[in-house]
Amino acid sequence: MLKLTGRGEAVTCNGIRRRDFLQAGTLGALGFGLPEYQAARSAGGVKPGKDDRACIMIFNLGAPSNMDLWDMKPDAPAEIRGPFKPIATSAQAIQVSEILPRMARAADKFSLVRSVHHGGAAVHDAGWQMMQTGRLFSGGINTPHVGSVVGYLKGRKTDLPPFVVLPELMGRGGGNMPNGQAGGFLGKAHDPFALNADPSKPGFRAPDLLPPREIGTVRLERRKKIRALVDDAVATFEASESANLLDDNFQSAFRLMTSTQAREAFDLGRESTTTRERYGMTRLGQCCLLARRLIEAGVRFVTINAFLTVFDEITWDIHGSKPFTSIEGMRDIVCPNYDQAYTALLEDLAQRGLLETTLVCNLAEFGRTPRINPAGGRDHWPLCFTAKFAGGGVQGGRVVGASDPIGAVPADRPVEPADIAATIFYSLGLDLETKLPGPAGRPFPIVDFGHREIHELF
Repeated sequence: MLKLTGRGEAVTCNGIRRRDFLQAGTLGALGFGLPEYQAARSAGGVKPGKDDRACIMIFNLGAPSNMDLWDMKPDAPAEIRGPFKPIATSAQAIQVSEILPRMARAADKFSLVRSVHHGGAAVHDAGWQMMQTGRLFSGGINTPHVGSVVGYLKGRKTDLPPFVVLPELMGRGGGNMPNGQAGGFLGKAHDPFALNADPSKPGFRAPDLLPPREIGTVRLERRKKIRALVDDAVATFEASESANLLDDNFQSAFRLMTSTQAREAFDLGRESTTTRERYGMTRLGQCCLLARRLIEAGVRFVTINAFLTVFDEITWDIHGSKPFTSIEGMRDIVCPNYDQAYTALLEDLAQRGLLETTLVCNLAEFGRTPRINPAGGRDHWPLCFTAKFAGGGVQGGRVVGASDPIGAVPADRPVEPADIAATIFYSLGLDLETKLPGPAGRPFPIVDFGHREIHELF
């Protein structure tokens, strides 16, 4: 990998130094050469007819309480059902919480899977891994995020990278484990492009789309070709396969940084004030709007982290006492923000004719305990929770699976993380029998044997 900096030098992983050029982080999500793409297609990895499909994954970091939001138990005892009442929606099969009125009106556009569960530890990091990759990391093998797999198999459509994370990668979750938002064994070239900026802030711009200020346009153009960057002393390296890969990666980075299309896609100033306010002038709201712009511009996969960490901010992690969130904090702060942003995204995609080709999935690392704890909150519970899907061929207004009377375990149609990953791949037109080049060159299935898409959604 070529590490590019703004300090007048570039360094390869072999330690060979160069003079000049870009910023760190630019190459993370750019690498997918034509030979790889052709090989993946010849291996049957991508089905014809769905090349226009894209995905927006909203990852609800912290884990929403399904019993208080979209799998309510009004007939259960008070310590289980919680303080909120269910309300009717635009879809006959769905009821949601009274604290999600916009979702109630948009329920005909999404469907619920109320029987998701996993066997991982009840810690955030484990759930992040499983729900974003379909697997729990083990044996030193870090499996790639589903967006990295999509980028690897389908490649880039435009100057933009195939996989973007907004507003930035997840922070720590307390378990000190990898969070799953990376290319894993596919390599750093298939990591996502992370924005690393808050699009709701005044003067927002995508920092990695512009060269460092000390590099002028003329100087930038002089460095367009990778050969101009290599010192005379590394002629041997020049003739190697590594140099050819370096050249490909450099050209990808240059293509992104000099692309008018890329800059325009990240420019929220091109949206009207009315549109921006429709999504909400919050970090989540503006990330949802930016995701729509990126999908329009040709990005294949966007992950939105609803929050960046479970520490030091109000999140879905409603343990009930500080430093975590209370149920009241969820009601007054988290839900209004989410309710506005999510429904605006679905409605905007539908009005622009993009919802049919864009899967919008709402995932979390687990759910919350059926019983309210002594602090008035709910704790971690991976044994049963809810996921939401819309667009990308999914039929709205449906409920798949069910939990038991207290929301503790699936009572019907259990769904595991591998089934979630399979559903995303299926919507995007990937062959679920595809094998990836895994560790030590061993074929690695994109979905574990026996797991398929949640066909009832389609």
